[in-house]
Amino acid sequence: MTIVSTTPGTLPLSETTARVREHIVGMCAGPEGGHAGGSLSLVEILATLYFRVMRVDPGFPGAPDRDVLLLSKGHGGLALYATLCEAGFFPEEWLAEYAKPGSHFMAHPHPEIPGVEMPTGSLGHGLALGIGFALAFRLDGADRRCFVVMGDGELQEGSVWEAAAVAANHRLDNLVAVVDRNRLQITGDTESVGGSEPLAERWRAFGWQVREADGHDVDELTAALGTPPAPGRPTLVIAHTVKGKGLPFVEGQVRSHYARLNERQHQRALAALRSGRERA
Repeated sequence: MTIVSTTPGTLPLSETTARVREHIVGMCAGPEGGHAGGSLSLVEILATLYFRVMRVDPGFPGAPDRDVLLLSKGHGGLALYATLCEAGFFPEEWLAEYAKPGSHFMAHPHPEIPGVEMPTGSLGHGLALGIGFALAFRLDGADRRCFVVMGDGELQEGSVWEAAAVAANHRLDNLVAVVDRNRLQITGDTESVGGSEPLAERWRAFGWQVREADGHDVDELTAALGTPPAPGRPTLVIAHTVKGKGLPFVEGQVRSHYARLNERQHQRALAALRSGRERA
């Protein structure tokens, strides 16, 4: 079992995240388009988990001592596919199958894809599934962790808070939840649709250890996600992000939620990403 480092082992993480963003916009230029904004806000979160924090093996995705990631905000699946590809779970050519008839690469993750643990996307269910994994690890006496990545709009689902109470009650310190706090959902700003602030205090009131980080800074994320948990307490990381990150013409805008890019728009998006990489 290994902790993944950037495949093939020579790229800095900033280069990997740039490649992940290019894969995302490439899939959004496919026949059905895709959830661009919420995938682009996830890039550094997933890259940090797969390349710096989680114990996984791309050559053996089902390794019995692996850590588990559940993408509860399944509409961010493009970011997960692109990250798994860059980590070496499958070849880049597979991404070209996205949204084609008969493909396992669809809008939400499917476990036929190497590295995907569960089908997700019914918002509010991922944290409860994560509790099941964390309890199973404890019963097995396994030194494993489960990471659940949620959207901030998803926190409007009551099932999230039921799961939060159960996780704290069972003292699941092998469970880590991450909130992609981009503050936007399909119908507008999260705080106007269904406010969740004071977010950190709410989770602490449920008995969770809470950390916060710039969701586009891999060093801050590494510190927040990689630091050992408080004994007997699940961990919640609030990752402050920007929806549509990397595309200046849609960053922080609701309209980035779903995109079907034509060739001109695809080339414009790639040019913006590559210009941003050169300035970095």
